Amino acid sequence: MKKILFFALVLALAVLVPTTVTAAPTTLKFLYYADATQAGYQEDMDEFIQAFKDKNPDIDLQVEILFSQAYHQKLGAYVASGQIPDVVYLWPGARDSSLLMHKLGLVRDLRPLLGADFLKPFNPAILNVNLQASKKLAELPQSLTYTTTVYTNKKLLADNGLTPPKTYAQMKAMVLKLKAKGIQTLLLPDGDKWPAQSCLFSTIAGRMVGDAFTDKVLAGKAKFTDPEFVAALAFYAQLFKDGVIDRSNMTMGYGDGPGLFASGKAAMFVDGDWRTGAYLTDKSTGQALISPEAQASDFAMINFPAIPGEKFPGVASLAPGVGLGITTAVKPGSDVEKAAVKLLKWYYGPEVSAMKLRTGAFIPSRMDVLNFEGLEPFNKMINDYKNTLKPCIVIDNVWDPSVFNVLNDGLQAIGLGSETPAGLAAKIQAAQDLLPK
Repeated sequence: MKKILFFALVLALAVLVPTTVTAAPTTLKFLYYADATQAGYQEDMDEFIQAFKDKNPDIDLQVEILFSQAYHQKLGAYVASGQIPDVVYLWPGARDSSLLMHKLGLVRDLRPLLGADFLKPFNPAILNVNLQASKKLAELPQSLTYTTTVYTNKKLLADNGLTPPKTYAQMKAMVLKLKAKGIQTLLLPDGDKWPAQSCLFSTIAGRMVGDAFTDKVLAGKAKFTDPEFVAALAFYAQLFKDGVIDRSNMTMGYGDGPGLFASGKAAMFVDGDWRTGAYLTDKSTGQALISPEAQASDFAMINFPAIPGEKFPGVASLAPGVGLGITTAVKPGSDVEKAAVKLLKWYYGPEVSAMKLRTGAFIPSRMDVLNFEGLEPFNKMINDYKNTLKPCIVIDNVWDPSVFNVLNDGLQAIGLGSETPAGLAAKIQAAQDLLPK
């Protein structure tokens, strides 16, 4: 009888003690853009993604990482299927699949989600929603991005009796001497069909026709077949006729550029400011494409030299940087929304922003982390270079994709010698004419 009473008491107590139920982690789907060959990639994985996972065990962060056109193709496929991830990496304007996200209203406004207090340390220029295609803070630009930087091996030039050029005539005069040594004058790998437009022609157009020309075209008051725009294309074509850019660059993969430049195969290399990170010390290997000592003594970052007939001297193409956006797949007030906001506040927080500065990924738009002490020379050099520039538009941040993709294809064709400036201008205008009025 005593045993029966004992077991009955145990059973009653078991019923009274509440059972602890562990909530399932909140799943957060994240489509991220990263170059695995870039110095700093491992810090990105460890100090950004892995650290977030470690700090937030209640969030199941499912990350998909892609780079270059593969990223844009995948995001476009997600949009077409109606299966967009919760957080995505976005361009502010008309770049490929990002424009779809803006135009279709698939990205939420970050201002109320992040809050005014969180946004206080950021450069006010990147909070200008008029620079984003959706006219809201669809993504928080992680930087202000100059897409034209001429990385220059000044030691190689000096060894050949040359100096960094200030005019196109000086750049052209280098070609024969450098070619005799097997050295390219200006490297521009355009196999992916966007660098020629984004990293060079946007600046050429900015110098020769100005941003107002695009506004006139959009208003129907100018055409791409007008002589001044054809002249901009003609100058681009002249770069190949003069041998300043070798035609082989047009089929060269975008990822091939830094290694060729660092190994002395080219005196200069035109790319975006983000490419600085390719040359810095990779903390996982202790190796750098260009040592800090050589960065300080042998290299410089210069603007593209003065162009004959330019109307807007010295401008260089600038766009608000890329950044993370929270999509409409995330419902207001949901646990997923809370998780997504946590991810963005971690990414744009002081720890990760300082890491991005240290690895040379970009100069953060969060201004309270801009301390260059102890960093490699290229880190400070790119910031100092950017502070000397006057901006013009980046074409693929403003034009419609159906138009700038014609330009992208045509710039490659001009470089290969299979298209003329006038012929390309006509094709660009034909694409513009097809847009809804």
